[in-house]
Amino acid sequence: MRNQNSSGGNPSITPRRGLPGMRSKLAGNAPLTAAFLGGSITEGAGASDADTTSWRTLTGAYLQRLYAGHPVRCINAGVGGTTSTFGAHRLQEHVLREGPVDLLFVEFSVNDGEDRGESIRGMEGIVRQCRRLSPETELIFVYTAADKNLTGYKPFNIAVHEEVADHYGIPSVDCAAKVYTMIHTGELDWRRFAPDGYHPLDAGHALYAGLVQEYLRQAIVPGGVQLEEAGAEETAVLIKEAEEKAVLPAPLDSRNYEYGGLLEYSAAEYSAAFRIQELQPGEPLMNWRFSTEHAHTNDPQADFSFTVTGQCAGLVLLYGPDSGIVEYSLNGGPYAEINLFDDWCLHAYRPILALFPVQAERGVLQVTVRNTGHKDSRSTGTGLRVLKLLYN
Repeated sequence: MRNQNSSGGNPSITPRRGLPGMRSKLAGNAPLTAAFLGGSITEGAGASDADTTSWRTLTGAYLQRLYAGHPVRCINAGVGGTTSTFGAHRLQEHVLREGPVDLLFVEFSVNDGEDRGESIRGMEGIVRQCRRLSPETELIFVYTAADKNLTGYKPFNIAVHEEVADHYGIPSVDCAAKVYTMIHTGELDWRRFAPDGYHPLDAGHALYAGLVQEYLRQAIVPGGVQLEEAGAEETAVLIKEAEEKAVLPAPLDSRNYEYGGLLEYSAAEYSAAFRIQELQPGEPLMNWRFSTEHAHTNDPQADFSFTVTGQCAGLVLLYGPDSGIVEYSLNGGPYAEINLFDDWCLHAYRPILALFPVQAERGVLQVTVRNTGHKDSRSTGTGLRVLKLLYN
């Protein structure tokens, strides 16, 4: 049996425990589901056709060839601008809503910020939640390139994600490391590869897909040996590895988002000034291809409340050109202001996460949110649009 800790000579690939469950599935003909959870690069930004030339689509096509005879379904859970924190809260609705998945690619190293603890909580929350709700799922971390992570071989955001990968034995494919090497050997012009410094053109998506496929070949069909051709001893080892994977180690951070999820806006109680509506055709929208139905008000006295059980609560607000400043109170405590307005809000509406402070223990959290009638100096109004509620 091939050593699962061998990278096959490619320093951009760290196999760790490998994908024993995916290899064992080669012997059957059951349907397979692969999901891609990440930001805009996973969604397909930069590709000439996200459904044809993105690294996500190319990887899905490769899996279909690899598992010939199996129906293969691919879930696009990439949402531009989202972090691993939002990913952990989106996992159930955008990945697991229709049942367990076989393989989950996770890509957030570009979008996660400089807060190490928050990145740990997000990535660990994805892993632990997936292992709990879909224990047979194999995970792969994929690190794509951007200006900020081409400063060295293991820059901050990737190094933080690697902490989680090491702790849980999750394989990783470091596309940024490959790009970094190619830039410094003169093989690649970064500005032609990704003109905006983030989103690769078709050739870049193909490069990412090629690295992922190289790892999949190593992990699933090393040496071209199919499972039915392997001996009983090797099969038993693969099964044992898959069973051991389901036993979770102690968390790196007890405040991780293992129990994160989204609630419909309708789970809250709203004052009379709110109206249910959707964005109208022609109103600019970015980073969201799902329903825009939300609770909306311009009334500076409007408020709403909701209750969840967990370690934290929060909101997904549909923020845009006319959004104002709101404030929230947790369990009857003092109100704290939230101003999420940034330069992107000048151009379009998009979902923005507002996560309230994580509590030391799980418990009942009663949240009240109210409009303030105040706004950022760049905003044209004091609107409040509630897209989703958050819990963990």
